[in-house]
Amino acid sequence: MIGKNRIFLVEDDLNFGSVMKSYLEMNDFVVDWVNDGKHAVASFSKGIYDMCILDVMLPHVDGFTIGTEIKKLKPTMSIIFLTAKTLKEDMIKGFTVGADDYVTKPFDSDVLIYKIKAILKRNQQGSNFDDIEEDILIGNYTFDYKKRNLKYNDEEGVKLSPKEAELLLYLSQNINRVLDRNFALDKIWGEQGYFTARSMDVYITKLRKFLKADSNIEIVNIHGSGYILKVVSE
Repeated sequence: MIGKNRIFLVEDDLNFGSVMKSYLEMNDFVVDWVNDGKHAVASFSKGIYDMCILDVMLPHVDGFTIGTEIKKLKPTMSIIFLTAKTLKEDMIKGFTVGADDYVTKPFDSDVLIYKIKAILKRNQQGSNFDDIEEDILIGNYTFDYKKRNLKYNDEEGVKLSPKEAELLLYLSQNINRVLDRNFALDKIWGEQGYFTARSMDVYITKLRKFLKADSNIEIVNIHGSGYILKVVSE
């Protein structure tokens, strides 16, 4: 690794934010800290970062809104949400925004550092499919993995996020066969935890939406095993 990883931290609690910034810096990260949601997106746009850590409950603008705007500016940006709320709906909302993880307060600081390093390591390693050059045909769709583009017939394509593209690639390489859930979690998220499993469920839902124009395509959940990308030949 060349240089230190830069983290953009948004946390309105001054004591907690100060302690967290210091702890991250002790672990060799460079940290820019903003304590008010209304300044977050403008501050983010002025820097170059490897990851964002966003508190959800903020004055003026909440963390989910900030995360959505950051993803518009940089779709591949890694995000960890921090919150004291444990509602399933909030967790799903966070992953829908595109979160890599969702950490509830209070949390073990060492575990947070592990999560950060695991996400950054996956980002630096990149995909195992860099040698794929040809388009992949999925029913009436054409999937360009390199460009993360999914096109239906001659219509304008949909731009996929990195995780959406990688998950679709694993599914497409196992058409009409079960893609093992734990295998996909290990390969794409690097772990098999509850939150990463929920995240994958959100991405599966997104892929179903992207593929719905072709009635011969279906992503089926095989309880306890994984998913099958079913493609019926006409």
